[in-house]
Amino acid sequence: MGINGKILVFVDLPGGELDETGRGLLSYAARLAGTLDVPWGVAVAVAPDSAQLAGFGAYGTPAITCMETGKALLDTPALLGKHLAAMAVDELASVIILPHNDLGASLAPVVAHALDAAIMTELATVRQSADGVRISRNALGVRIAETRLWDRTRPLVATLPLRAMSQVLLATVRPSSPAVATWRPAAPISGPTTAVTGRIPPDPQTVDLTEAEVIFSAGKGCDPATFDQLKELCKLLNVSFGVTRPVYDLGWTGFERMVGQTGRTVTPRLYVAMGISGSMHHVGGIKDSRRIVAINNDSKAPIFPNCDEGFVSDLKELLPRLLDQVKARVGGAA
Repeated sequence: MGINGKILVFVDLPGGELDETGRGLLSYAARLAGTLDVPWGVAVAVAPDSAQLAGFGAYGTPAITCMETGKALLDTPALLGKHLAAMAVDELASVIILPHNDLGASLAPVVAHALDAAIMTELATVRQSADGVRISRNALGVRIAETRLWDRTRPLVATLPLRAMSQVLLATVRPSSPAVATWRPAAPISGPTTAVTGRIPPDPQTVDLTEAEVIFSAGKGCDPATFDQLKELCKLLNVSFGVTRPVYDLGWTGFERMVGQTGRTVTPRLYVAMGISGSMHHVGGIKDSRRIVAINNDSKAPIFPNCDEGFVSDLKELLPRLLDQVKARVGGAA
């Protein structure tokens, strides 16, 4: 299976929905197929319904292959990985793309081992070159780029970081009516019997900020009292808590809570900056957030031109009122 093989992207349908991760994978696969000048298709464990098919079609998905017993395999990742590898062989796929989430990160090494494939986790860029395909990823956060040459003699298994995915529909993508097929292995596939018996959702108070969905961050505009109030607000709202470099330097929290280019580069769906002036290093670490809301008592703070919504307010007055309203809604217990 060389470069002439197709791209096969595995799309999970959590809760039976084509979610943001799935749409990001479809958008990426369409772009990568153009870069490598090869066809592409989708592998799913659960057959999509008509509404989901429309979502796949919006991204120009040409074909969807469904595993016959895929739903039962979702709780046995090692066995699911072996089935996905066998499907890749039958589909003549040379590139297998997975999301870099819990499921995708579990499947990738299994698929790569079964196919004797090259593997690149958290793929960032792919470029054609005279001697092969150059694939890169970020190491040590975003400070170092690691580049490898894929010589196309073996399949490639790659995972995509969620923060790098874009759901944007390119103007060049034409909507499609995907062909749907059911796949079953030619022979029974056996594997480890280890199974997932339950899933515990991440705790926003302890989750790595790079994976957080909503982050409220404190800047040097916070004093000890407002800092404690903001932490209490985060617990009540069940959202993640971050700080800027000046707050970290005060010793009020650990390095793992620091947001910015010298700390964590984050991409939440909502980032709320409280008392943060908006230094270049901080803005650089939050610029890919889907929505940024800033609150500062200085109307000329640099954060305001870099946010979606800005409010000029004194945190000493605002936070107690916010806390009272949130406590009234949730019952007052953090």
